[in-house]
Amino acid sequence: MNRNGTLAVFGAGNIGRSFVGQLFAHAGWNVAFIDVDPVLVAELNRRKSYPVVIKRRGRVDEVLQVSGVRAVDGRDREAVAALLAEADLAATCVGKAALPKILPALAAGLLERKRRARGCGHGPESCADSGDMAPESRAGVRSVPPLDIILAENDREAPETLLRGLTSLLPEGFPIGERLGIVETSIGKMVPLMRAEDMAVDRLCVFAEEYNTLILDKKGFLGPVPEVEGLLPVDCIMAYVDRKLFIHNLGHAAAAYFGYLADPAETMLARALALPGVRDSAEAAMTEAAAALSAEYPQALSPEGLSLHIADLLSRFANEALGDTVHRVGRDLPRKLGRSDRIVGAALFCQKRGLPWRGIARVFAAALRFRSPGENGELFLPDSAFARLLEEKGLDAVFRDVCGLDPADSGDRAVMEGFSG
Repeated sequence: MNRNGTLAVFGAGNIGRSFVGQLFAHAGWNVAFIDVDPVLVAELNRRKSYPVVIKRRGRVDEVLQVSGVRAVDGRDREAVAALLAEADLAATCVGKAALPKILPALAAGLLERKRRARGCGHGPESCADSGDMAPESRAGVRSVPPLDIILAENDREAPETLLRGLTSLLPEGFPIGERLGIVETSIGKMVPLMRAEDMAVDRLCVFAEEYNTLILDKKGFLGPVPEVEGLLPVDCIMAYVDRKLFIHNLGHAAAAYFGYLADPAETMLARALALPGVRDSAEAAMTEAAAALSAEYPQALSPEGLSLHIADLLSRFANEALGDTVHRVGRDLPRKLGRSDRIVGAALFCQKRGLPWRGIARVFAAALRFRSPGENGELFLPDSAFARLLEEKGLDAVFRDVCGLDPADSGDRAVMEGFSG
């Protein structure tokens, strides 16, 4: 892998700029962002660089300048396809809702990449329609380099979304498995939302914590794994995806919910974590989930390693310099109480392994009472709807309509009973 290759990044938001783009740019890669925000695209192309402000507890901020970057307007399908045809690697940092929207451009890029393959003596229609034929089977036609794409989404369903969408968009018989390497990740970097006044100072500036390790699936690459400092290729990516969801996300939300109960007037997460009982309650839930994780993935996740990971996370949650709020971390109850998400998912994970989850049940109970307002003094809209559902139709409706739990299933029923206690 050329250390000075080109990385095409869908999404020039917080994770795209402060994490993925920053890692590769500092390793000497040319980073090209793909975004639909015309102001952001114009500024990146004008300045070719942007600052990342590292927020550390009790220390002066450090500003990292990320240079050698450019941007392409995501609405320009031809420009995006041309970029993907030339790129050595791609990445997505767009979020679950936006991922399906980039698939037409990605499909066009795969077709253009095939058409432009060196030594291909066929026209674009010929190349697109002959995807089921091995390139090396044709005399004088060189192998088409595959494109590996890093899914920096923290979404278990992202690979399936990608494959299902591309299959519907590409010509029948196009060998996606040979042309596209899908690399799952576990994103542990915390990047709080920036205030409007912060962005007004510099549209390209982004805040981030010091943590800078990108865990990714070693087996997902079709080409060589990039030699980039900060990348951690692992053999069992699902162990780390579940660790992120059931320890990091669970603990973060628990700190917000217990913090709100301890003092509804406290808006800052770091200070809420210092309130009596908050840290201990969050840690108890995280430790229960850790026991289930080490039982499920004994080769990848040891009890000792998970214990150190929990201590590190709690320290990072307490980083007041990040400016994270109780409202931001705890909001969106309908999503965070979903069946496969951090709380209900963790309880089901423990239940299926016959392990205790009383601390996780306490997180659920605290979440039901979470009513932290935003800066405008109002609840997040989905949380207002959740509160009405709970008040008007009761806990059974929450179990059914939000948590997706089925009382006819013995495991689900056990979790419902534990949450009701």
